[in-house]
Amino acid sequence: MDRKAKAVVCREWGQPVQVETITVEGPKRGEITLKIAACGVCHSDLSATTGKIPYPPPLVLGHEAAGVVIEVGEGVTEFQEGDHVVSSFISMCGKCRQCARGRPVLCDNARKAMFTLPDGTVRTKDSNGEPLNVFGACGVMAEYATMHVDNCVKVDKSVPMQNAALVGCAVMTGVGAVFNTAQLEPGSRAAVFGIGGVGLNAIQGCATAGAEMIMAVDSNPGKLEMAKEFGATHTININDVEDAAKAVKKLTGGVDYAFECVGAGAVVEQAYKSLGRGGTAIVVGVSDPKDKTSITTLTLPADERTLKGSWLGSARPQYDFPRIIGLYKAGKLKLDELVTRTYPIEEAAQAFDDMVAGKNARGVIVMEP
Repeated sequence: MDRKAKAVVCREWGQPVQVETITVEGPKRGEITLKIAACGVCHSDLSATTGKIPYPPPLVLGHEAAGVVIEVGEGVTEFQEGDHVVSSFISMCGKCRQCARGRPVLCDNARKAMFTLPDGTVRTKDSNGEPLNVFGACGVMAEYATMHVDNCVKVDKSVPMQNAALVGCAVMTGVGAVFNTAQLEPGSRAAVFGIGGVGLNAIQGCATAGAEMIMAVDSNPGKLEMAKEFGATHTININDVEDAAKAVKKLTGGVDYAFECVGAGAVVEQAYKSLGRGGTAIVVGVSDPKDKTSITTLTLPADERTLKGSWLGSARPQYDFPRIIGLYKAGKLKLDELVTRTYPIEEAAQAFDDMVAGKNARGVIVMEP
């Protein structure tokens, strides 16, 4: 059945987000409809409103959410009404070459459906009956969302929805970059450049994995204080030093792992320069498609350094999302502390403004019960 829903929409790049009443169609074959409970406000959503991530407007924002299944489409057997679900902007088709080789985060079919459902269509329309694109095959910054089952992961019902939502992006991206991409060893030395929601999770991932030293690098004193709560052993305010990479190397002798969580070529260079011999720089942040990074080529063979990327923490969502929630329930990962403030959907524009101002570890839009 079709449902009316408030949704956060980008109508035009460079303009503030709008809250509109849209129509969400019921599920087709292989799809489910969720009543969304909570949706994190991510810098990637902001990037979609500026054109840095060039998803075409009009676009229903949101890719990091948790909700309850209220309707299942034909052929759906893995979900039933009442299940709690976290959204994944990776479709995980299970059939393409990347999925078959155990790399669902690189799913070929997901790349074909970045702002629609996997079949190339959408279930969202505005008040004039015109179709609305959806961020990352999700569009979950709304009271309801119809998604393909390949973009959904069933999770433990005992976990608060506003916490579970963050597993879909911020937590998975940061912690996964440490666990999956870097495979950081206990006793390692690490640096995290950029202490937003993802950077904080990279820090707590390093702490959980047993890093000996964890450098938090940012320009926001409040974020650096948060970093200490999540496991940083040292903080570096880039406004207080001439060269952040040199400051990291002075403290550590050069780190084994550096995580770039900003999405800027110049910061990638700093992360790479902070490495010791044999070190690995992990690029986590999403940069402008035209942005470039320059490194000294000789350091690759002579120092055996590595520069590599991490997309959604090299996730296997069906395995990793429940694993992260298990670590949270065991008291080994912080989720409650990530939620700095919640907002009703009507205050979505304020949530985006607060994110830009660096006020939150993570702001979360919580829908009416």
